Amino acid sequence: MKAILEGLLFVAGDEGLSEEQILSIMEITKEDFDKIKTELINDYNSDDRGINLELLGGKLKLVTKKEHLTYYKRLFSDNEINNLNPSSLETLAIIAYNQPVTRVMVDEIRGVSSAHIIKKLVFMNFIKELGRSELPGRPILYGVTDEFLDYFGLNSIDELPRIESETKNEEFDLFTSKYKENN
Repeated sequence: MKAILEGLLFVAGDEGLSEEQILSIMEITKEDFDKIKTELINDYNSDDRGINLELLGGKLKLVTKKEHLTYYKRLFSDNEINNLNPSSLETLAIIAYNQPVTRVMVDEIRGVSSAHIIKKLVFMNFIKELGRSELPGRPILYGVTDEFLDYFGLNSIDELPRIESETKNEEFDLFTSKYKENN
């Protein structure tokens, strides 16, 4: 059964399989699945294995070990690995934290046009169209994909780091502050 699960996950590739899919395909109980999954995870934790079994984006997937990243990078050019520039990361973060969000909303937060970057992120499958807004013109609403979750090693969007506001709700009086000009 362990070999069957491993084979299924290999065939599923980047898509992975949900627990429900595995239970249905293998026709096993949740208890049997948990036992098989634990055994497979323990097998992969061995130093002589190059992959791990992880839950990413709500799906079980076979993934390469992070400690071997140096070797994987040698397989690809730097441009292929590091294709998210600061503008792309900024746009991606805005979408992830504010989804569903329109391109105009992203533009307003960034202060510059994001049309080209959004097209690139859709092409890279990091964001997708979630539907249409009820605003005039019915602009497209964007959100992140499972590929985004995989790339950043997240199981769900809830695992994003919390952002605290840089400003407090206190009024700041420059005339009585320590920063006032000395006479």
